[in-house]
Amino acid sequence: MSTPHVVVVMGVSGTGKTTVGPLLAAALGVPYAEGDDFHPPENIAKMSAGTPLDDTDRWPWLDAIGRWAHGRAGLGGVVSSSALKRAYRDRLRAAAPDAVFLHLTGDRALIERRMTERKGHFMPAALLDSQFAALENLAADEAGVTVDVSGTPQEITARAVAELRRSEN
Repeated sequence: MSTPHVVVVMGVSGTGKTTVGPLLAAALGVPYAEGDDFHPPENIAKMSAGTPLDDTDRWPWLDAIGRWAHGRAGLGGVVSSSALKRAYRDRLRAAAPDAVFLHLTGDRALIERRMTERKGHFMPAALLDSQFAALENLAADEAGVTVDVSGTPQEITARAVAELRRSEN
C-alpha cells in the first residue's frame, strides 16, 4: 500500500487473523496489534465458557481497538478484530475514518478444522456457528478487500497485499 492506512484484519474465528496480521504488518512495514489483547477479562471468561459475546460486551472492546487505530492514523498499522457486523466496522471507522478492512474468509470445514487444531486459544469451535450467523460481509461502500484463507499463511498474506494495493487504484 502506498499510503499508511490502518488495516483491520477481520473475519470469523479461525480464519487466521492472528497469523496473517503480523505477516501483513511486516510486509507493510507497520506495527501489529492483536485484537484479542483489547478484550477485558470478562469477555475472555465468557467466550472460554462457550458463551458468545453480545453487543454490550463488544462495544468497549471495539472502542479500545478504535483508540489504537486512531492513534496510528497517518502512520499505518495492522490490527485484528472479528468486526463481524457492519455496525462494528462503523464503530471502528468512527474512531479511525481511514481504516481499511481485510476480510479473511473461507470454507467453513477448513476454518473449523483449523480451530480444532490450534492450541491455547480461548475461543472454542462450538462458537463458530454463532460467528457465521453474525457475519455481515463487507458492503460495496466499505473500504476493504476479501481474501480467501486457503493456502499457507505466506500465500494468504501475499494475496492480501496484492488486493490491498489493487484497491487503492
